[in-house]
This record gives sequence, C-alpha cells and structure tokens, in this order.
Amino acid sequence: MLRVGELVRHALAGLFTRGEIEDDDLSGAVITVPEVRMSPDLKLASAYIMPLGGLRAHEIAAALNRHHRFIRGRIAPELDLKFAPELRFFVDETFEEFGKIDALLRSDRVQRDLRADEDEDDKNSD
Repeated sequence: MLRVGELVRHALAGLFTRGEIEDDDLSGAVITVPEVRMSPDLKLASAYIMPLGGLRAHEIAAALNRHHRFIRGRIAPELDLKFAPELRFFVDETFEEFGKIDALLRSDRVQRDLRADEDEDDKNSD
C-alpha cells in the first residue's frame, strides 16, 4: 500500500507540475502532494494536497475532484498497475496543525516553563 501510494503521489506531482489540467480554479496554483493513502484493495487513493501558501485550498481540492477522471487517465500509464485507483482529493490539514503546535511552543508561557527547566538543570549539575 505504501509503495503504490508513493507511485501515485509522484505521478500526481508530475501531472500538477506540467499543468495539464485546464481549469480556472487551478490556474497559477502550485500544488504539493504530501501524502497519498491507498485503500487495502488498492482501488481508492486518497490524495492530500496543499497549494503553495495554503490559499484557496478547499477550492482547489474541489476542482481536482471535478477532474478526477481526467487525472486518473493521465497517471494510469505511469503506475503500471492492473487497475488504476479511483482518486479523491482532500486538503492536507497537517500544515495547519503544525502551525498551531509551533505557535504554542513559541508562546510566552511555554518559553517561561522551558527556561525554568533549564535553570533547574543548571542547579542540579553544579
């Protein structure tokens, strides 16, 4: 499943780089594909996408879902599989989660606690 997911991810990334999908919602969008998860039977691929800067992410995912048959037909020859998987596109929320965690770690409260732990370690090492 992981190997096929990576094959699909690379094929999608190449397709998006070449800009072969003609849609106003996708014009000028630089799309990354951080992850593709395959179903156990390899018939469904859930592709998680994020446009550069995160702008219009849901709009772009909807546009890709509208063109899923075209995309499937374009990447199928690259995959060399018995059946080309159905594609579903979702916005990758991990970037947003990373931002929340990063902001939390940089908060004054956490920084104060970290400094207190460092001071405690310094006292114990003396």
